[in-house]
Amino acid sequence: MAQIFFHEGDLPDSVKFSGSVAVDTETMGLEIKRDRLCLVQLSAGDGICHIVRFKKGAYDAPNLKALFSDASVLKIFQYARFDLSAISYYLGVRCAPVYCTKIASKLARTNAPSHSLKTLCENLLGVELVKEQQTSDWGAEHLNEEQLKYAANDVLYLHRLKEVLDGLLEREGRAGHARACFEFLPEIAELDLAGWSCETLFSH
Repeated sequence: MAQIFFHEGDLPDSVKFSGSVAVDTETMGLEIKRDRLCLVQLSAGDGICHIVRFKKGAYDAPNLKALFSDASVLKIFQYARFDLSAISYYLGVRCAPVYCTKIASKLARTNAPSHSLKTLCENLLGVELVKEQQTSDWGAEHLNEEQLKYAANDVLYLHRLKEVLDGLLEREGRAGHARACFEFLPEIAELDLAGWSCETLFSH
């Protein structure tokens, strides 16, 4: 059973991450400039999830911003492109370095028809995720237990997925391609916010 810690507005000073941290965001929709950032979820891959909730317009989160800009901590995402844009737009910080399990899967698993988190967890880890809360109201004053569990599951397995995907990337000789893509992702996020379109490998 995962442990979930809920924080308002920022990570507390007592919560520190080193090495790597899995990250996800929840927004009110898929149009970043219209649909506000509501949650940021984080996990060290230890079965513990920290969820930071933002009230509308309140994004002064110095501890979270410091973590995202810390070059010594690798940030692991599933479909990093969207989350990086949301973090840049609402928190005003360039998040790096990053790793994207979706891009890693697209490069390493060209035989697979899907690279969603649900599919990756099922195929690579034997874990079945329930995604019923995916389009729920993340801006609600009170989030229910199912919403919090869904949000936590989006980061709890990313470290394990990275480990498996790294092995596949090495096996297929594509680890260098992956690293180059990951390095470029923060710039892709900025291009998205500026109105440019970068598709193919980087698309959803």
